[in-house]
Amino acid sequence: MPKTVALHQSTLDHIGEKLDALSLDIDIIAFDSDSNFKVDGRTVPASDMEIDYLWMSYHLSGAEEKRAVCETALACKSLGVLQTFNAGLDDPYYKKISDNGTRICNSSAQAVAISEYVMAQAMSLVHPVDVQRSLQSSKTWERTPFRELSRTEWLIVGFGPIAQEIARRVKAFGASTSVIRRSQTKGEHVDRVGTLNDLPGFLPDADIIVLACPLNNETRGFVDQKFFESVNENAILINIARGGLIDDDALIAALDENKLANAILDVFHEEPLPASNPIWSHPRIRMTSHTSFNGDGVRDRWDQLFLDNIVRYVNGESLLHEVPPADIV
Repeated sequence: MPKTVALHQSTLDHIGEKLDALSLDIDIIAFDSDSNFKVDGRTVPASDMEIDYLWMSYHLSGAEEKRAVCETALACKSLGVLQTFNAGLDDPYYKKISDNGTRICNSSAQAVAISEYVMAQAMSLVHPVDVQRSLQSSKTWERTPFRELSRTEWLIVGFGPIAQEIARRVKAFGASTSVIRRSQTKGEHVDRVGTLNDLPGFLPDADIIVLACPLNNETRGFVDQKFFESVNENAILINIARGGLIDDDALIAALDENKLANAILDVFHEEPLPASNPIWSHPRIRMTSHTSFNGDGVRDRWDQLFLDNIVRYVNGESLLHEVPPADIV
């Protein structure tokens, strides 16, 4: 019996030709933002639909579009698998969908872009780029010493696909890499590993700290005053995960009290970040508008991950990036 694959009409318009070229035994069914499906020319409500596989593509990344798709997923009579463009699954909708018995696959498509963002931002602070530009503007001939990246100690909190790509690039520069993760398994490109309970012992040695972990009950607000009491005063903190990991007041206090050198933030408690938020103007914070994923190869990788996974699903194989229900909280 053919598998039923549900795609929003905008997604189907984009990927339909490539999906047809796979010649899979599937029935493709389009749905709209009102949770209605088009079946043989008829409009059918989600409550009457038994769907095997639904792809929430990046075409639906806006808050309202994403909410509509999640509501559609919840309204279906049954839904076997939901594949999403998101890497993090902290949105409460995912927990509700998972609790309905739906398997959920997240995305690794952003990993390359985010890892390159991390390296570019870190290097621009480790190297005195701003000083060099100022010297050029003033036509001043002056050598600028800098710290070699190979002599830095990196600490990555989390070790999913994004963190793994960061570690790969860090190691290419010959730097030392430590990881905080749930297990004590080292993994490739890792010199030292510990769990969240071990974090205080890792922080004093870290020159560059990267937050790449999920937001959950264990990690929410863990970057707090106690965290900064253990940090190297010359360290750089980079957050490309979720804004809720950081106590912003504690971060600003740490910077103002010279307990931390710089922070690079791409994610925030509230997005868009309100103009009144002091993060915008803090001299030792570099912030970007949740754009670390926005590389020019991400959309192609999103598409390919869906195409790879739908083939696996039809063939009864294990799916890429399926997330255990226990990890969706």
